[in-house]
Amino acid sequence: MKILTLVTVLLLTLSFNSYASDLAKEKRWATQVVDAILDGEAVWLNDGKSEFLGIYTEAGEDEGRAVIVMHGTGIHPDWQQVIQPLRVGLTEHGWNTLSIQMPILANDADYSDYAPLYDEVAPRINAAIKYLKDHGSKNIVLIGHSQGSAMTAYYLSSSKADVKGFVAIGMAAFADDPRMNSIKALEKIQLPVLDLYGTDDLDSILASVNSRAAAAKKAGNNNYTQIKITGNHFFDGHEATLVTTVAEWLDKLPVQ
Repeated sequence: MKILTLVTVLLLTLSFNSYASDLAKEKRWATQVVDAILDGEAVWLNDGKSEFLGIYTEAGEDEGRAVIVMHGTGIHPDWQQVIQPLRVGLTEHGWNTLSIQMPILANDADYSDYAPLYDEVAPRINAAIKYLKDHGSKNIVLIGHSQGSAMTAYYLSSSKADVKGFVAIGMAAFADDPRMNSIKALEKIQLPVLDLYGTDDLDSILASVNSRAAAAKKAGNNNYTQIKITGNHFFDGHEATLVTTVAEWLDKLPVQ
């Protein structure tokens, strides 16, 4: 009996430790976010191991197109900076939006500590794509901000996805772990890419502008566009320009 109990405890421990993401923190975020949603509805997606939060917001006129919005380090899918303006604002331009909870760590985690979480990204994005297709969206674009864009770049460089494009906002360029190296990821991405950053963005992002463009050129990606707009890393006070710039690029994408 004691052996069975010990085995059960070990199995539960191993199951919990198979997640790099802090699921308890995800749950705390979800509790706060769901009660505060003003636009859109909370949906629960499944990555094959657990459920995670998404916020689905329909366009006023559904044209069968949608974006998946992915936040940066340690936050949630209704974050007031960048994420909420995009997930709500793009619906006014004819795009359904699905903002999803990305894998996260405790507040005191270093950027490099996030490397193992990159392996949890693909199942979440795939679940989001499936949800949108099941709800009638045929043309899907991925949008990531900050570390969310680095995670998305890794996903696109290592997975086959039925999406039409990628908007990378304030994308970090390099980390010691190869999964986090967005320069190397861009060398493998053939999809249309919008590389968007602010005039007062983080130093590391401003310093890698040319390297990101060179990586896209190495990939032979003729549909890579780099745009600089007024704003800091979070485009505080310039949210309208951010949304409009993204919407204008999205409208130029070839759709079926």
